[in-house]
This record gives sequence, structure tokens and C-alpha cells, in this order.
Amino acid sequence: MFKDQKQNTDIKQAETIIGASVKVKGNFHGDGNIIIEGEVEGSVKTKNFLLVGKTAKISADIAAKDARIGGTISGNIKVQDYLEIVSGARVNGDIHAKELSIEKGAILNGHCHMSNDHKESEQKQ
Repeated sequence: MFKDQKQNTDIKQAETIIGASVKVKGNFHGDGNIIIEGEVEGSVKTKNFLLVGKTAKISADIAAKDARIGGTISGNIKVQDYLEIVSGARVNGDIHAKELSIEKGAILNGHCHMSNDHKESEQKQ
């Protein structure tokens, strides 16, 4: 329940929203919370929370502090803390996270690396 409350706060404080009709090509970097509902090709990095909505299609490597994935991703995902992959999501790539939740109905094709040691995760990035 704590994770859901934190996520709702993160969504309300979103600094950047890429809507469902938006297509972005290139390297996308930010410090704040990001919501992606559209298409992104390149890379996505944020120092905070990333929400990938169910309509999102991302061909990019992703790096974030925490993330919730609901759409389709082709690329590697590196999350410092908590990664949630929800039902209906499709991830084709390797994931690195401290904590991981994969709901029934989600698809993950790739390797998974989990570590409680933050320094170990940073060295592999």
C-alpha cells in the first residue's frame, strides 16, 4: 500500500508528460518525475520516478530511481530502487533493479539482475 501512495504522489508531481499522440526521437534526460504515454526512441533518464503508461511504445534504454511500466519497451531498464511491471506490459530487454514486482499478464524477455547493494548496481551501469 505504501508504494501505491508514493506512486500517486509522484504522478501528481510530474514535471514532464509525453502524451499518447506525441513521438520523441533522441536522448531524453530529466531530473523530475516523467510520464510517458506516447512513443520514444533513443534513451530516457530521470533521477526520479518514471511512469510508462499502457499506450506507450518505447525503443530506448531507460534509467530511473523508481519506475512503473505498463506499455511496450524494447531496451534495457536500470532502476535504482523499485521497478513494477504491470499486467499487459511487454519488456524486451535486460532489467537491473533493487526491488522488482511483475504482475500476472506481464511479459519479460530478457535477463534480470537484482541487488541490495546500490554501489554494485551503479558500477554495472
